[in-house]
Amino acid sequence: MSEVLYLAGENLISPIVLSFALGLIAALARSDLSIPEAAAKALSIYLLFAIGFKGGVSVADHGIDLSLGQSLVAGIVLSAITPLIAFLLLQLLSKMDRLNAAAVAGHYGSISIVTFVAATSVLENRGLSSEGYMVAVAAAMEAPAILSALWLASRDGSGKKMDKELWREIFLNGSIVLLIGSFLIGWITGPKGLAEIDSFIVAPFKGVLCLFLLDMGLLAGRGMKSGRGAVGIGAIAFGILMPIIGSLLGLLCAFLLGLSVGGSMLLMVLSASASYIAVPAAMRVALPEANPSIYLTLSLGVTFPFNLVLGIPLYLTLAQAFIGG
Repeated sequence: MSEVLYLAGENLISPIVLSFALGLIAALARSDLSIPEAAAKALSIYLLFAIGFKGGVSVADHGIDLSLGQSLVAGIVLSAITPLIAFLLLQLLSKMDRLNAAAVAGHYGSISIVTFVAATSVLENRGLSSEGYMVAVAAAMEAPAILSALWLASRDGSGKKMDKELWREIFLNGSIVLLIGSFLIGWITGPKGLAEIDSFIVAPFKGVLCLFLLDMGLLAGRGMKSGRGAVGIGAIAFGILMPIIGSLLGLLCAFLLGLSVGGSMLLMVLSASASYIAVPAAMRVALPEANPSIYLTLSLGVTFPFNLVLGIPLYLTLAQAFIGG
């Protein structure tokens, strides 16, 4: 426990977490601080491209083997079953109706790429390496959760039909396309390609991440204010408990796969995080009757800051304890 608190304290004074805190406090204090939507979009595009590209380069350097395939399968299975657990937990802890519970559950089977990036920064700061193909696992964990959420919603007849528009939203969502596309570019060009754009991809990365998290803090603060009446104590408890359950599922899979400490921690983070980009976009098309104030407040206002401050140190400590190193 002391190790978790030490890591959490260390994490709290990092530029990444403090940038998020600044945005959150500014929003709650009703400051007029804001990042233009176009600039926020550009920051997001940069981060996704950089993450995918560096992941592709790592795979090119590592090579394709059985461990990559097994990790992809594990990620897909985790993404598909986690919403089912989340749905049951929501029904136990809150009085949320089936449609909104299904929409929320889908967010918790998918992933937060920014939480993933923050976790990789923690690993870098502590000199720990990880399997480069974890970026590919992250990309594979978007769609299965959405499909599970739609199945949960359809069981009472309120789900939307799987039409062409919905399939397009699930599989051609901009963030997924950019992540996979940049991963392939990095894989094809390899270390030589990274050397050509190193000054663009590597050096500015953490600074851009700080600005992006400032915007995330602003969004989270505004979401917490607007969703105050829609989210009860039980749902908030879910937003903290569910990532811990997800991380333990990820730890079990990482142990079975024989991942490194760094790779295990990243799989735990992927299993513990909640989407606030790809899944909300899909839910707007698939389940328009679901209340965005509920699922965005929980994913961005509760689970994201929990993971950023306490979750990542906890997951790293558990990975070191159970995987070794």
